[in-house]
Amino acid sequence: MAAEDKRPLPLGDLLGDLDPDLAKALDGLGKGVLRNAEVHSKPLASSGDALARNGAGKQAPEGEQGRAPTTGLQKKTVTRALPPGDEQQDMFTPWVRDIASKDSRSIMDVAVFRLSKRDKRANEVIRYDMPDGYVEVSSGPKGMASVWDYDLVLMGISHITEAMNRYRAGRGEKPTRKFRPHVSEILKFCRRSDGGRQYEEIEAALDRLSTTTIKVVRNVKSSSGRMMREAETPEGLIRKGKVISYADDGKVALVEIELAEWVYNEVVESKRPHVLTVDPDFFLIEPGIGRFVYRLARRAAGRSQAKWTFRLLYERSGSAGTFKEFCRLLRKGILTANDLPEYDLAEERGKEGPMLVMTHRNAKPADLSVGCVIDGYPLSSDDAGR
Repeated sequence: MAAEDKRPLPLGDLLGDLDPDLAKALDGLGKGVLRNAEVHSKPLASSGDALARNGAGKQAPEGEQGRAPTTGLQKKTVTRALPPGDEQQDMFTPWVRDIASKDSRSIMDVAVFRLSKRDKRANEVIRYDMPDGYVEVSSGPKGMASVWDYDLVLMGISHITEAMNRYRAGRGEKPTRKFRPHVSEILKFCRRSDGGRQYEEIEAALDRLSTTTIKVVRNVKSSSGRMMREAETPEGLIRKGKVISYADDGKVALVEIELAEWVYNEVVESKRPHVLTVDPDFFLIEPGIGRFVYRLARRAAGRSQAKWTFRLLYERSGSAGTFKEFCRLLRKGILTANDLPEYDLAEERGKEGPMLVMTHRNAKPADLSVGCVIDGYPLSSDDAGR
């Protein structure tokens, strides 16, 4: 490999050259700083609440990363402490989190990954029965991709969405399925600490993502009115990945990720990208079930409200445990803390058992009166892709 090929490629090179106008660049930097302030005031409305939730902005001591901040009385939370350097910015480098996090809207109501860190679920199949067919998620011998592995897919979706926005505006080339972030950019985007173990885990995550496949089977009505069964060939969560390391010390220098065709087509080939914006604090959610509930709320409730039965939540989570254990984790972990980004959670009784009520914190009363549906997707026309 040529010497110049060994050097890490900044994300700016992948998304097109920055505007050379220094005034505009500095203006963009100012906007980035303001956006940083907004990020850390979420999900609660006031900055005081956000400071209390994140330990008044203080970094957790060495060895305490991932634990909830303590203020005399321990407050239960599902979000981990901010990683070191999370708020730092380089004056002359675009901050990686200035690129809005995006997710594929079509798979936000099912878990196409495992939610457990301990259970690897190697060579398993999860089937989700849907009203018009079913979805099968299959894993390989190295285990099923986890919801934390999926952060790399979110990064890929986010960056090709940004690249397509630039391309449509005439400020860059049409993106390919491959992107090559530096490993430090991955950790920064996913809001993880820059530790040796994190570097090692990226290669394993890529292995699991490429061998965890999705098969979609739908029943569609033909032009003659006859129902037809349409089965798509299984595809991985990513097409493939490559990790380039320095031979002398093994430290990762570059990661190459080729997105799956179905992901790429949803963003690039579609007239309107099938993506939704994900709150940056999503990456701070610790339990897998919390990440699942947030993605579902973002998809189902949008900027309004949605209600899902505990039973359907359990069926769509792909949980390997019992329904009773799932309900316990949902109540004791997610509902008790109630600090997911953007959404307030509550439990209420329903005709078919307990229900989870997911309400956007900025929803207006008028939106709630007409927008709340049960086990459905009240997305407004202007919500898609935001």
